[in-house]
Amino acid sequence: METFVTVLLLVLGLLLVTFGADGVISGASDIAKRFGVSEFVIGLTIVALGTSAPEMVVSFLSAIQGNSDISVGNIIGSNIFNTAIILGLTAAISPILITRRNRVYDIPINVFATLLLIVFGLSEGKNLTLLDGIIFLSIFVAYFIWNFKRERQENKEEADKAPREPVKRSLFVSILLVLGGLFGLVYGGNLFVDNACEIAKMAGVSDKVIAITLIAAGTSLPELATSLMAVIKGKGQLALGNIIGSNTFNILLILGGSAVIRPLSMEHINYWDYGALMLSAVLLMVYTLFINKQKLNKIEGALLLLLGLVYMGLCIAL
Repeated sequence: METFVTVLLLVLGLLLVTFGADGVISGASDIAKRFGVSEFVIGLTIVALGTSAPEMVVSFLSAIQGNSDISVGNIIGSNIFNTAIILGLTAAISPILITRRNRVYDIPINVFATLLLIVFGLSEGKNLTLLDGIIFLSIFVAYFIWNFKRERQENKEEADKAPREPVKRSLFVSILLVLGGLFGLVYGGNLFVDNACEIAKMAGVSDKVIAITLIAAGTSLPELATSLMAVIKGKGQLALGNIIGSNTFNILLILGGSAVIRPLSMEHINYWDYGALMLSAVLLMVYTLFINKQKLNKIEGALLLLLGLVYMGLCIAL
């Protein structure tokens, strides 16, 4: 009976995640149309912030409790999973359009944030200090404001070129869809991971393997569900914005905020972790700047996915 209830809750969690992702995409798309904001920017900001909620809760609580390994490892693992596994899988299913803005600004900023984390992490003492946290948070605020200012300017330039697409739902309903969808993503994701871990333990799977696979993937489940649903609905830019935004938020906002709460030790983060984190970010930039400037295609997506699987395999083996 206990096993049956666990499986039932697992399925319920998966359903909540699925319907939550659908609500977020529908509501976010309506808001984008209503205010003339691109789906990429909505994905980069509102959706990314919402889907990063699990990482934020885990890292902030771990920082308060003085557990640096979980605060830092959660973010590094999630960013690798987001770029290599989620974006790789999404592109492998359906090529994702890359705009000039993505190539020139958004993807390089993601690489810059990643490089900054590695430089701070490898600095003498191998700690993220209060000053490092303040620097991260300052960059985050500037980046957030810059995105909306740039979007407003672009909207003014394009206002006369084409009329806005009409929106069928009211703004209130659209906001409810996003908030309800985010609740389904976060709560359903937690429900799914908790019960998946229970089933894995019943099957005799070790705690180490569970931590590296199910728990690490679990905090990225909202990004996975949202990105896959976005691609299925033909909104690849929203999926890309969600991943890039989540990665940038994870480093600048969540790790920055965690370091302000309490300095974080980086001594247990090894070169495999730094290498996979940097390689996934740089590969995305190389693909979009030098190989295929128009889209992230299926082959490139498959290569990113392979990188993520190799990294997870090495984590388990080592």
